[in-house]
Amino acid sequence: MSKDTPRRSSVPVELTGLEAGYGGHGLLPAVDLEIESGQMWALIGRNGSGKTTLLRTILGLLPSVGGLVIRDKSSCVSYIPQRTDYDLAVPARVIDIVREGLDHHRSFLSPFFVGRHAADVQRALEETGTKELAHRRFRELSEGQRQRVLIAKAIVCDPGLIVLDEPTSAMDPLAERSMFELLDRLRRSRDLAVLVASHSMSMLPQYSTHAVLVDADAQQVVAGPIHEVLESEAFRRIYGFRAAAET
Repeated sequence: MSKDTPRRSSVPVELTGLEAGYGGHGLLPAVDLEIESGQMWALIGRNGSGKTTLLRTILGLLPSVGGLVIRDKSSCVSYIPQRTDYDLAVPARVIDIVREGLDHHRSFLSPFFVGRHAADVQRALEETGTKELAHRRFRELSEGQRQRVLIAKAIVCDPGLIVLDEPTSAMDPLAERSMFELLDRLRRSRDLAVLVASHSMSMLPQYSTHAVLVDADAQQVVAGPIHEVLESEAFRRIYGFRAAAET
């Protein structure tokens, strides 16, 4: 980030009385929380509990029923959906995909634009362990490699927050742990806020600092430090056990 870039807020996203739902009807109770820099928030709950609805409302992909999503205008918010929109029949290279994350409103094919941001692209590739893959075709990569490339694309604009929807759903346990270790390193080294929707109760307690538990059926939202959420009665009612967060 250059010296002329405005200093971004320590709170990339704040939810104030946010009601997520459809057609003017709230699916969940109002949510109040601040997602701060350096925190990793886990969004957890059963299938159909309202996770995707809340996630899409935070991102602005769905209109809110009520309340506000306050975003820091000095930095971008990056989103990695569960299923990539990339057509694997298109022979895109890794480096081209990462460059797409710089600015969707300008041509990343412009020599001036590419040259000015070359260092940002290289840093993103290095930090995600994808530098050696830069000129490989995206469609040739393993699922774990593809996800790392998409994370490189997400961080190349130096976001304040990255949002991921089930980033490890198609991975084996070793690749899953490697992915959460990468997210943990990035949030620490970049002072990055992370919001990840996942069912991985083997990984989330180890790497998350905070959690949001949603349950549309019970009309309940529990948000706070990870250990408080995992020790809550709502968590035990849904999952049938108490989990422990690493300290």
